[in-house]
Formats: sequence, structure tokens, C-alpha cells
Amino acid sequence: MAIAGIVAGLMGIWMLAGYLPVRAIETPKYEVQAKRNGYEIRQYEPYIVAEVSKRGGYRKTQNQGFGDIAGYIFGDNRIKASISMTAPVLHEPKKQSEKIAMTAPVMHEKDAETNVYKLAFVMPSSYTLDTLPAPNNPNVILREVPSRKCAAIRFRGFAREATVAKKTRQLLERLKADGVAVAGVPFVAQYHPPWTPPFMRRNEVLVEIN
Repeated sequence: MAIAGIVAGLMGIWMLAGYLPVRAIETPKYEVQAKRNGYEIRQYEPYIVAEVSKRGGYRKTQNQGFGDIAGYIFGDNRIKASISMTAPVLHEPKKQSEKIAMTAPVMHEKDAETNVYKLAFVMPSSYTLDTLPAPNNPNVILREVPSRKCAAIRFRGFAREATVAKKTRQLLERLKADGVAVAGVPFVAQYHPPWTPPFMRRNEVLVEIN
């Protein structure tokens, strides 16, 4: 009984560690327009991402890209005195860096032609391209993703390369069967930090459609 209680307590702590950091985290705004055979069709509002491009394998580019962008949002950026930041954060001209709130998901996308992966963090909606602090790292690019329609399939566990490939095939096959035309490259979105229990993790494969 004592061992069972200890295990239950540790499991509870593990679940809280996965839940608390994302319980009120901001995600891109979208409207679900249809629910089909295991996937959704969503209309996304525009949002801004901080993005890096890395050449190499799935896991390597994910780790390297995550480090670059995490550095940016945790303060590796420049604030210019001439830029007026949005309230309620107030900035003095002497301030050199700003910590940017975490959002979800983290997006990972491969260019089939160049074998280059793009890793992107969605920026908080309180910012615009004009009010986001400039990255110190020249590899970090800020850009706005326009409003678009996407198909999304959701899955639990870890977003390993083999699992992502399987879910991508499922999504593309179902879209083809339903006569839905694909207009972009599939990408994976991860909504939880790495320490989250697998059964609590939310992952998605998405692709822009016509």
C-alpha cells in the first residue's frame, strides 16, 4: 500500500508538472469549420511566428531550432528605444532585453526539396511585427502567417519522426478520399513541454488546404 501511495503521488506530481505550464497558455485562434473522418478543417486567424531554418535530420533540427528560439523569447533580443511596446509592459530606453511569454504550439516543418526544417514558435497576440523586439540571433526570423484554412489530425504521445510520418500519411489519404485539395506542406505542432506525460500530450499534423 505504501509503495502504491508513493507511485500515485509521483504520478500526480508528474501530471501537474505537465498541466500547470500550459493551463492558460495562448494558442493561435481558429474556427472549426468541419469535422470529417478523424480530422478537422479549421480557419486560422493571422498570427506571428519566430522561426529558424536548420538543415539535417528531424530530431537534430528540432533540438537546435528550439534552442535558438527559446533563447530569443527568454531575452536574447534587442529593444530599440524608438519602438513603443504594447501595454501593460513598460520599457525604458536603457532596457536591452525582454522575456516573451510562452505560447503553443511549437511547429516543425520540412521542405521536401531542400531537406531544410523550419521550427517556429507562435508569438503572443499582443505583439505586432513592429512591437516585437528584434532578435540578436540573425538566424531567428519574425514573420506573419496570413489567415489560412488547414486540415488537422490530432494524436497523443511523443511526436517522434515515425509517428509524425504515419499521421501525415493518414491525413493526406483521408483528404484525398474526401476530395480536399492540399495547398501546402504538412507540418507538426506540439502543444506541451517535453516532460509532460505521454497520455497528456497534444500533437497535431496540419496542412494548408484550398
